[in-house]
Amino acid sequence: MNNTKTFERDLVPAMRQRSPVRRNTSEVIFSAARQVRLQARTILAAGIMIIVLMPAIWLVHLAFKPALDIFDTTLLFTPTLDNFYALLADGSFWKALGNSLAVSLMSTFFSMLVGVPAAYVLARWRFKNRRHVILWVLVTRMAPPIAFTIPFFLAFRWLGLQDTLIGLTLIYMTFNLAIVIWLMQSFFESVPASLEEAAWLDGCSIWSAFWRITLPLVTPGLASTAILCFIFAWSDFFYALVLTRTQAVTATVAIVNFLQYEGWEWGKIAAGGTLVMLPVLLFMLIIRRYLVNGLTAGAIKD
Repeated sequence: MNNTKTFERDLVPAMRQRSPVRRNTSEVIFSAARQVRLQARTILAAGIMIIVLMPAIWLVHLAFKPALDIFDTTLLFTPTLDNFYALLADGSFWKALGNSLAVSLMSTFFSMLVGVPAAYVLARWRFKNRRHVILWVLVTRMAPPIAFTIPFFLAFRWLGLQDTLIGLTLIYMTFNLAIVIWLMQSFFESVPASLEEAAWLDGCSIWSAFWRITLPLVTPGLASTAILCFIFAWSDFFYALVLTRTQAVTATVAIVNFLQYEGWEWGKIAAGGTLVMLPVLLFMLIIRRYLVNGLTAGAIKD
């Protein structure tokens, strides 16, 4: 019995002395495995990013390539701006860029002007058939664009809005309204109603509290929603192709004019695509912080 107790007394300290070594070994193994997983995720993310950005990178690559070397498979070449000079020489593409900018800004402004108060009403006020109204707002984005082509075409021809900037603005505003209402409703619901109630007690009216209290709190949401509306209007091709002829041609449609029977002017097409892509990229880089905050702000509700 005494020998057993002596053995246990000698064994326990020995096990306690070995445990730190085992603990350190397991920590090293765990740290190495974590580093391997991190490196694997980094490589996977880099590969996905390259795949996603490859069309844009190749477009810019063709834009700076000499016209005679467009189909040359070599990656090394002498960059040139001849494609941009040829594109902007006649001035018609400048007009198309101006049309795209004007239509995108106007449609974004009026979509936000109408959609933000509507989203606030749907988020705060409880009335009959409220859920049905929200569903019908989303229905406008469910059907493909071609489903509305003939009604819009006939209506705009009868109203005299065909081939006008006002007509394109109305169309883009119609489809962007659903985006504004659905996104901004979630942002408004994430703001505690108690803040507005406190403002009411201090003498603010409903819309005064909305303007002074609620609206500043959802500024990231406003920025992200405006960016999305601008991008959808700027990059539209289908409606601009169907409803414009000469006066209201946008930049995306103007690029198609370089696909001619005599041949496709690939240099001008690539240069035009690069110029159309550039404003959106610069705009998003400038306010990317508001875009990220806005897209995540409405995800958590108090």
